[in-house]
Amino acid sequence: MAINSAAIRWHGNSLELLDQRLLPTQTVWLTISDSQQAANAIREMVVRGAPAIGIAAAYGLALEAQRLGDNASLPALATAIECLASSRPTAVNLFWALERLQRTAGERTGSELVQALIEDAESIHQEDLAANRRMGEFGAALLSPGATLYTHCNTGALATGGHGTALGIIRSAWEAGTLAGVYAGETRPWLQGSRLTSWELLNDGIPVTLVADSSAGQLMAQGKIDAVIVGADRITANGDTANKIGTYTLAVLAKHHGIPFIVAAPLSTLDSELPDGSHIVIEERDGSEIRQIQGKPVAPAHCPVYNPAFDVTPASLISAIVTERGVIDAPDTSKVLAHLQASH
Repeated sequence: MAINSAAIRWHGNSLELLDQRLLPTQTVWLTISDSQQAANAIREMVVRGAPAIGIAAAYGLALEAQRLGDNASLPALATAIECLASSRPTAVNLFWALERLQRTAGERTGSELVQALIEDAESIHQEDLAANRRMGEFGAALLSPGATLYTHCNTGALATGGHGTALGIIRSAWEAGTLAGVYAGETRPWLQGSRLTSWELLNDGIPVTLVADSSAGQLMAQGKIDAVIVGADRITANGDTANKIGTYTLAVLAKHHGIPFIVAAPLSTLDSELPDGSHIVIEERDGSEIRQIQGKPVAPAHCPVYNPAFDVTPASLISAIVTERGVIDAPDTSKVLAHLQASH
């Protein structure tokens, strides 16, 4: 089955990923043939965004099984699973997708296993798009008419199976006629806000104003922001949320200014195994990402760098978590657990 979305093209037996490192100036699709190439694409940020990472990993494992052919089995895929799992440590969707495909594999071997993994990867892709649509409806209902929103990083069709999580809410609100406009923070060091979010919103005709990350507090103080909406890479049992670095800062600012802070993420991002955010492994990336911007030096080459890819926002700063099953208001452990139980 062929499935095409903004960043992922599946042709039934082959995969293409949009190289998001080159947007918005170049549109280049890379062909992915096996699990190693899929893992490299995830690690090097060709594909990014927790849901899209999970989808790409699922297809990568299916492709590896296809490459093995008659020799395909769950034990034979162990190295591929380990390779994919190590590509990014924070995004829980990656591990969720791999665990789901391993359950699907079971005792199957050969062509039966290949077909089962392909069909399950396709289902993950399709389910994510449908979940984003439902998330968009639930989230848009939280917004007052004529709202102006602030968002961080990129949580749109490029980061998911389509439509988006936080950006999906923004799209749905725009479709419903309840959105006035969006401020997008540039999101250093990879500039997902300036390169990707502004690109997506402009393509959709949604009014967007790009700002430096450090402008958020000033905008809030001026009364220009009605709500902050962000995505998530992992949400723990108590509602603590790991998201792109800079999210925690926005949550503190929003709390100070009395502005709703909304997190949008599919159920697959909720990690009930971790009690709180202190247990989340935070990926630290190479210092060259801070010392350079797209290969151009902006700092001394020998300057030490601290470069965490994510930070953790405590649940106490979050107004609501929106999933495809509804809204968790003022999240805590009991509410997250009730939401998960109601979803089964």
